[in-house]
Amino acid sequence: MQVPGEKHFDARPSGFRAPSEGKTMKHGGYLAFGAAIMAVAFPVGAQTPPAGEWPSYGGNHAVDRYSPLSQIDAGNVGKLQMLWKRPAIDASLVAEFPDLSPSNYFRGTPIMVDGVLYAPDGVGLVEAFDARTGGTKWVQRPYAATLKEAAGISTRGVEHWKSGTEERIVVVRGDFLYALDAKNGGYIAGFGEKGRVSLRRTTPDNTGFMGLNGPIVVGDVIVVSGGGGGGGADAGDGGDKREGTPEDVRGYDVRSGKLLWTFHVMPQEGDPARKSWGLDSAKDVGHMGAWATMSADEKLGLVYVPLTAPSNSYYGGHRPGDNLYANSLVALDAKTGKRAWHYQMVHHDLWDYDNASPPTLGTITHGGKRVDVVIQPNKTGFLFVFDRKTGKPIWPIEERPVPQSTVPGEATSPTQPFPTKPEPFDRQGVTEADLIDFTPEIAAEAKRIASHYTMGPLFSPPLLREPGPNGKKGVLAAPGAWGSGNWNTGAFDPETGRYYAVSMTLVNAFVLAKTDKPGATIAYQWPGPEEGVEADPETALYGPGPHGLPLLKPPYGRITAYDMNKGDKLWTVANGDGPRDHPALKGLNLPPLGTPGRPAPLLTKTLLFLGESSDAIYGQSGVAGTSTFRAYDKTSGAELWRTTLPAGATGGPITYEVDGRQIIIVPVGGKQFGAGWLAYGLPG
Repeated sequence: MQVPGEKHFDARPSGFRAPSEGKTMKHGGYLAFGAAIMAVAFPVGAQTPPAGEWPSYGGNHAVDRYSPLSQIDAGNVGKLQMLWKRPAIDASLVAEFPDLSPSNYFRGTPIMVDGVLYAPDGVGLVEAFDARTGGTKWVQRPYAATLKEAAGISTRGVEHWKSGTEERIVVVRGDFLYALDAKNGGYIAGFGEKGRVSLRRTTPDNTGFMGLNGPIVVGDVIVVSGGGGGGGADAGDGGDKREGTPEDVRGYDVRSGKLLWTFHVMPQEGDPARKSWGLDSAKDVGHMGAWATMSADEKLGLVYVPLTAPSNSYYGGHRPGDNLYANSLVALDAKTGKRAWHYQMVHHDLWDYDNASPPTLGTITHGGKRVDVVIQPNKTGFLFVFDRKTGKPIWPIEERPVPQSTVPGEATSPTQPFPTKPEPFDRQGVTEADLIDFTPEIAAEAKRIASHYTMGPLFSPPLLREPGPNGKKGVLAAPGAWGSGNWNTGAFDPETGRYYAVSMTLVNAFVLAKTDKPGATIAYQWPGPEEGVEADPETALYGPGPHGLPLLKPPYGRITAYDMNKGDKLWTVANGDGPRDHPALKGLNLPPLGTPGRPAPLLTKTLLFLGESSDAIYGQSGVAGTSTFRAYDKTSGAELWRTTLPAGATGGPITYEVDGRQIIIVPVGGKQFGAGWLAYGLPG
């Protein structure tokens, strides 16, 4: 299965190599790679009780990406070395299905429980491997022994559930929810139909299930939400489809697979929120599922679901109103699916500004009291902070007037929510002062390119393409459709109350055009080549720039630290060198400019680890070839250490302790290097 718009490259183990290796291995390298795992693994000591586990995708159900481990610190981080590596697909699968050719966009972030790592592999099947050595323990077999069943895409994570002596691994793959025996990977016969439950619903458009973020298990309930659902640019139709199927949130019994409840992201009859859909559009509009990972408060029994944009993502003349529950954070009772509270971050979305980041749970000191909060980043660069039980904002959120659309039939929301604290973690809006200006020639070219477009503040609506050589070709927007924050944004330190936002600064050009396509009246289009913008939509996504440089000033990838007790920004640093070695910048001796992309952070007792995003990630951001993985002082943002990875990071790094040794795992993938997991630790 292929994500719409995502290119596929050979990610078989023969294409994966470490930084110290030479040319990419050819066929026959499968066994050599497997042997290398054992050759570079550190000696296994006596068995000890599990400690320092990483039991859930984001570290825990708070999705704070934090571990209190401190063996690796500022004093010894420079001694880190690669311990072992593991390809994205186990050799046994390659031998059985030699024609597998998955994408190098390898999302699989492991969990670690009782000395075993569990993760989705390069085709979305679960693999269990030794946390000490990387050696295989078991591999999920395809439900049917066919290439079609074995093929697939990698997903972000799995869930572990235990009751007494019974342990299960729960994963979403394709149209199905699977339950596996954690000890051997076998399908649980009493779960659904011999180990799996279909997530596909009977819909007029025969919409399949599309879920990359994985399930979350709260108590004995598996909560599932996908991001497909039909409609919108992410569904692969160019963003001009107005009709589709909403992707509801569902709860299943972890033992039997029985459907327990459904929360309808499109309000049903009787729900007051349905009035937010004019022209009876609630009957037709789709999308609105959760692309990002959900979080949960086990004590409150609440699961927090970050919902996405409706269809069409860039034109809403057919759906006047605020369009609840699109672009909202919704807190649901995990046992019943009933809504506890919600908050909508963007009304009547026209920019695909959804909640693409996980909601992070933490506890802060506010007004002299300890308050349990949920922190929701949005693609806009805002952080929304709420009391996680009541949904009450911790700091006021103001409805402020925003620019209005001139597109025929469009009915822009007159206001949008603006948090008063914290301040945004990335650039918002585009003015001439934001254009790149390293040299007079570069500044002049940036102004020439920008002159083809209009510029304005955040929430400047898309424009209808103006005819003629001097007509405006759209509106320049920052953030663009991929947002400043995405699935990678956010890590929280529960000891200090600090939050770290990882973001990118890249401009997008939004342009609409009339269309005769059935089901749409006005469609979103990429800018055309006549404006000096490349026709490839993946490249054009980030807007034009002089000599292939970004159009806006740096940093293009950054880390922003906040004291969430006060809602104050502490510091911002660039992550990555960015294009400072570009020929057009020769001799300027620029500081790090930041690399655009979506790398995920890892927090430990004293350090913040962050890679550079791979160019295998859809959207043409990230680095090609080798990349850099860094350790920062989490107090100051100072870089303490770096190492070279064979490819950019594609999943979130994790850390754990086994047999008294702290280990860091980084999922990587690249067009030239294949994909896999790398393990780092101090010398034995």
